[in-house]
Amino acid sequence: MTAVIELRQLEKTYGARFGRKVHALRGVSLEVREGEIFGLLGPNGAGKTTLVKILLGIVRRYRGSAMLLGYRAGDRRGRRRVGYLPENLTIPGHHNALSAMMLYGQLSGLSRRDVRARRMKLLEQVGLAERARDSVRKYSKGMRQRLGLAQVLLHDPELIFLDEPTDGLDPVGRAAVRDLLKQLSAEGRTVLLNSHLLQEVEMVCHRVAILHLGQLRRTGTVAELSEVTAGQLRLRIRVKGDPHRLRMVLDESELPPQWTVQEDEMVWQGVVSDQQSLDRLIDRLRQADLSILEIARARATLEDAFMRLVEPADPQAS
Repeated sequence: MTAVIELRQLEKTYGARFGRKVHALRGVSLEVREGEIFGLLGPNGAGKTTLVKILLGIVRRYRGSAMLLGYRAGDRRGRRRVGYLPENLTIPGHHNALSAMMLYGQLSGLSRRDVRARRMKLLEQVGLAERARDSVRKYSKGMRQRLGLAQVLLHDPELIFLDEPTDGLDPVGRAAVRDLLKQLSAEGRTVLLNSHLLQEVEMVCHRVAILHLGQLRRTGTVAELSEVTAGQLRLRIRVKGDPHRLRMVLDESELPPQWTVQEDEMVWQGVVSDQQSLDRLIDRLRQADLSILEIARARATLEDAFMRLVEPADPQAS
C-alpha cells in the first residue's frame, strides 16, 4: 500500500527553557498507509502535537525527513489535499452552519458555487441539516464538533487529521463518527486520529502508534500492541466453597484478594505472572477443597498496552 505519511528519524528540539532544551521528538520513524485509520496516542507532553505541526508545515525547523502525500511536509501541493479538525475549533458566533461552511470552503480555495453544491449534503451527513440556519452561538459543544467534521470534508481531502473528534459527543454521536471514519477509509481516504478515548481508538483504528517523551514506543495493530502484556495472564476465576479458604489461598499466593461473592459463588479477577503461577494457584484451590467452576482468560486491551508502554521504568520516577 502507498505510504501517505513517511517519517524518518524525525527530531525536534525547542529552545532552552529554565536553562535546558526540550526534546519534543527523538528519532521518530513511521509510515501511515493509504486508506488507513491510524491512531496517534501518548500522554500529555509525548510529542503528538509537535509531530502533527511538522506534518502540517506549522513547525519547519527539524532534523530528519517528513513526507506527506509525496511532498516534503509543509509543501502547499500536499497541504491542499489535507483536512484538519483541531481539538478546539473556534467558529465566529455571528455565523450559522451554512455561512461557516462558506467561510471555510473559500479558505480552502473553493468557489462559492462549489461550496453551495457540497455543504448541505455534508451537514446532513453529520446530522446538522435541520439546524443549518441556527446561529452557532446556540450550538452545543457536540454540535460544533459535528460542524467541524463537515468543514474538514468540504474540499474533498485525501488525508484527514482529527484531534479529539468525538469530544463532547454523546454515545450516539460517537457511533456516528466511527461509522463516518470507516466510510472515509472505504473510499480510500486516510485518517490520522488523535484521541485520549482509547476505547474509541480500539474500535476504529487499523493501526496505532504510541509516543512517550518524544520517542516512538510501539507501532502496530491493537492485537499486536496487546502482545506487550503477553508476559502476564489476565484471569477471571469463579469458585465455590468456603470464602475464608479462598482468602487464605490468595494470601499464600501473594495475590491481592480482589474477589466478590455472588450468591454461593466467589469470583476473583486479576493478573498472574505466568503459566506456572497459574498452575500453582489451581493446585492450592483444589487442596483447599474449593470447586473451580470457571477459569477465563481476559483479552488484553489497548489501555493495558498503553499503560504498560508509558509507565516509568523506575517505580519511583514521576
